[in-house]
Amino acid sequence: MRHKTDWLSLLAGLLFIGVGIRYLTPPAPDVMVMAPILIFGLGFAGFVGIIAKATRKR
Repeated sequence: MRHKTDWLSLLAGLLFIGVGIRYLTPPAPDVMVMAPILIFGLGFAGFVGIIAKATRKR
């Protein structure tokens, strides 16, 4: 039995892995740059999650 992909969790996890890798590699990123990227990335993941759930119900 297969389950449907949870796009919100998948994209949010990839975003946090990417941000974590970015903080581990020199030079250290600026917080004022990373904060909007994080907020935009989570918003995008939420948008994709909503669209995926809406298309699944059809």
